[in-house]
Amino acid sequence: MLHLLLGLGMFGLITSTVYSLMVVAGVLHFRRHRVAADPSFTPPVSLLKPLHGAEPNLAEHLEGFFQQDYPAYEILFCARTVDDAGLNIAREVATRYPSIPARFLTSGEPPFANAKIASLDRMAQAARHSILVVSDSDVRVTPQYLRAVVAPFADEKVGLVTCPYRGVPSPSLPSNHRTAALWAQLEGVGMSIEMTAGVLVANMLEGMQFALGPTMAVRSACVQEMGGFPVLGQYCADDFLLGNLVAAKGHRVVFSHHAIDHIVLNTGFADSMRHQVRWSKSTRFSRPKGHFGTALTFSIPFALLAFITALCLHWPWIAVASLAWGIVTRVWMAAVVGSVVVQERTLARTMLLFPLRDLMGFGFWLASYGSNKILWRGEHYTLQKGGHMRSMHVLPAAEAEHADRKSALTI
Repeated sequence: MLHLLLGLGMFGLITSTVYSLMVVAGVLHFRRHRVAADPSFTPPVSLLKPLHGAEPNLAEHLEGFFQQDYPAYEILFCARTVDDAGLNIAREVATRYPSIPARFLTSGEPPFANAKIASLDRMAQAARHSILVVSDSDVRVTPQYLRAVVAPFADEKVGLVTCPYRGVPSPSLPSNHRTAALWAQLEGVGMSIEMTAGVLVANMLEGMQFALGPTMAVRSACVQEMGGFPVLGQYCADDFLLGNLVAAKGHRVVFSHHAIDHIVLNTGFADSMRHQVRWSKSTRFSRPKGHFGTALTFSIPFALLAFITALCLHWPWIAVASLAWGIVTRVWMAAVVGSVVVQERTLARTMLLFPLRDLMGFGFWLASYGSNKILWRGEHYTLQKGGHMRSMHVLPAAEAEHADRKSALTI
């Protein structure tokens, strides 16, 4: 039995090493396909910012979008109610930048399980420009953001552009709360390295056929062609599906070379764990086969299995070599992805933390098979086949209204 477990551990180390090599090949592919920006290409764009409540440092995050080095753009904000705290913060920030056109909309009680989609639909209908740039409320950008994101649209074949992102712990974390900071850093490492690595391999093997939620720039014509934002309303992984549908219509989806900050807002162990398990469950239901195969991309769980069984078999050198093998491949992968793709500012820390994050990632993968229930923004949902999301408090009649849209979708 011990020999069998050791063999399993060594097999997992081999598959995860092959995956690491594929990630490095994906990085090289990514570097070779950088889009040459044309400084004169600056079509007017509409920035769409869905909001929900007063998140930590929201004003600072929103202010970056008013400081863009871009000649003509508007910003639309939308929340469920007119007195939403996040919408009020956006109004306050906008008063400091009167030269930037800003509008504030409400969606009302959303008819979809995914409430964000109601806001996107409302803003898309009100947008004045043909390129829509959707970004989450918990991202931070530089003044060059819009120029970088819009540049690939100079090619008429491009329908959507999405960005890599690095996970950055919220600056609102208490400086003396080391435990909270550690969980936030580990979650950030998962965003920066684990998430990006998977995207790089997919981009290399089959081209981008999905989008990443922190930034999704899309032609409004592509949104209309797929049936409008409401077709995403019953899905948890709306970003994945948006890119999938745009690609299915024959448009190119581009993985930008401009990395942005994705702020980690979770300040405690429980919040961080729930958030990451929700991510993993969303992937499980959206891409079940690919998610199942993800188990073979983790290195540290197999390294530990080989280490323990080799010690039990009194083979200490094999035990040490197996553990070192697993750790070195993870540190190496973090170094390549972190330095080349997401431009990590704390690269050494990211490299040291990634082996632990790799072990945690395997735990989240296991947990994703525990149930089909998730908690999102204080509301409970169930995930169903194909990635459908159903609120545990939504009446079936409300969902039936959009059943015709759902039935037309396949992933």
